[in-house]
Amino acid sequence: MPTSNHRDATSKGDSPLSTDFLKTASTGPGVYQMLGKQEVLYVGKARNLRKRLAQYAHYAGPEYSKTAVMLRHVRRVETILTSTEKEALILESSLIKKHRPKYNVILRDDKNYPLIMVTMSEEWPRIRVTRRRLKDGNKYYGPYASSTSMRATLKLLYSLFPLRRCRTVRERPRPCLNYQMGRCLAPCAGKVNHNDYMVNVHDVLRILEGNSSQVMETLQQKMQQASQELQFEKAALYRDQIQALEKTLEHQSVVASHHIDQDVFGLHRKDAAVGVAILFIRGGIITGAQSFFLPDPIGDDAALLAETILQYYSPQRIPPKEMLLPTHIEDQELVQEHLTELRGSAVSMHVPQKGKRIRLMKMALRNARQLFSDKEKKAKSWQTLATELRKKLQLMNIPNTIECLDISNLLGKQAVGSLVRYVEGEKMPREYRHYRIKRQDTPDDYAMMQEVLERRFDPSKKQQSYPDMLLIDGGKGQLGVARAVLDHYDLIHRVDLVSIAKEKQDEGEKLFKPARKNPILLPANSPVLLYLMRIRDESHRFGITFHRKLRNANTLHSQMDNLVGIGEKRKKLLLKTFGSYKRLKEATIEDLQAVSGIGPQLAKTLFEQLQEVSSGK
Repeated sequence: MPTSNHRDATSKGDSPLSTDFLKTASTGPGVYQMLGKQEVLYVGKARNLRKRLAQYAHYAGPEYSKTAVMLRHVRRVETILTSTEKEALILESSLIKKHRPKYNVILRDDKNYPLIMVTMSEEWPRIRVTRRRLKDGNKYYGPYASSTSMRATLKLLYSLFPLRRCRTVRERPRPCLNYQMGRCLAPCAGKVNHNDYMVNVHDVLRILEGNSSQVMETLQQKMQQASQELQFEKAALYRDQIQALEKTLEHQSVVASHHIDQDVFGLHRKDAAVGVAILFIRGGIITGAQSFFLPDPIGDDAALLAETILQYYSPQRIPPKEMLLPTHIEDQELVQEHLTELRGSAVSMHVPQKGKRIRLMKMALRNARQLFSDKEKKAKSWQTLATELRKKLQLMNIPNTIECLDISNLLGKQAVGSLVRYVEGEKMPREYRHYRIKRQDTPDDYAMMQEVLERRFDPSKKQQSYPDMLLIDGGKGQLGVARAVLDHYDLIHRVDLVSIAKEKQDEGEKLFKPARKNPILLPANSPVLLYLMRIRDESHRFGITFHRKLRNANTLHSQMDNLVGIGEKRKKLLLKTFGSYKRLKEATIEDLQAVSGIGPQLAKTLFEQLQEVSSGK
């Protein structure tokens, strides 16, 4: 286990990496953190901490290199000793994800792509979409980077194999509408035996595993048999299923004859920047790709690739059976061992030199190179739009950073201010902010806006950099409030201020600026207007989503007040588990019992109360 042996370099000498400090550094494995005035600048690992830190102390690279720039900002160095190199590797990955240091490789797009899950842990399995892969006995397929591809696969599966879609199977005297439409086999009403149902389930698994040819042969045999038995309607159904399967298979890009799940990494350098691309190969078919642009990373290709892999995979994003890499990575055996533990079975890494795998490597490399071309196109497109924005709106600044504020409330209740941020034409969701309105509980948009803006621009609080332009959703009144706040904080000559309002009837959108009497009117198809409308709509969406969540939480709490045996702590647990009162009412006794702190007896009592509410007694 890591020991809490943090060393403060500044206490050992004038320099963060002084000779006195290096003498006290351990020669064993561990993790080191380069710290600035307040933030973590860089996290690294080493099998010999003293040796690695000495390399930084005697660094003689170019002054403009990223390593040199980082070292100039280092104020302290802290080390954490570990028992093994593997512990150091895992701890390094954990600290990078926690602190997101400025000079480490940070994967900006770290969302989990959707997976198709077949619930094999249930008596009557169904098909679901999820973003989490758990070790729960269910089968997972994907990830699908393309939602279009995933929807096409789901549409095919639902049309070919009418498995149940309801969350729970409850005995019914009559099947639901899905059965009448041929979209469900109705196990709830006893319309299908378990063996026949599972035949459909195993056909679904074969298609998801890339063994579609076997399913095709089975369907053709069933069609021929039905035709021979003069069951023409049944034969026509099999024919339609065969045609649907053939049509889908035509659009799938088969790149390998095997059925091994693979992730293929491509890496391309251009000047100081690096592009990394990952191809997802599932059952010999490309299910999607993901790319990362690293502007100026520290480390060689082997170190960068290792750090990328460690950040990318997690308990929620399980590695595949095989990985193809452009080069051997730093600490490959340790990384491979870590990935094997995540997967629960062996993970192999290959650096292809010849054969069929080379074709996949070249494809991944083309994707990595394409990143630079896409970046250049985006940069040129943004420069053109930014120039137009500045010209049409007569701005002081080039609006590289734009923030937009929207207020959402229902008669003053659950009021929320939502602030979204765009940088060089791209939205930055990590920098979005919600503000719960504290001072107002009556519908006063002006007062609410003033409160949010004062909290955002208050100089006594830690601030991110100010935007080049602030966009307000509203007319002259809202603009006047925003102007007063910026003027109070002496920012009116530093931040451009614009408001956007949809006027009555068919006048369209109008743009207002301080000290300008008439609005700025732009054509409906103006790129400048369309861009500002998109930002305004995103701010509105962000605010409404959070406001709806608050309303649902408040409704759930108020409706749960009448439930006997449910206190504040259990309310929060039920809210977190089910999300809405509607879902809570639909829960089974088993669902309720699975909630922490609710035993069998309370689950039964709670279920009976909810059923009484549902029946209106």
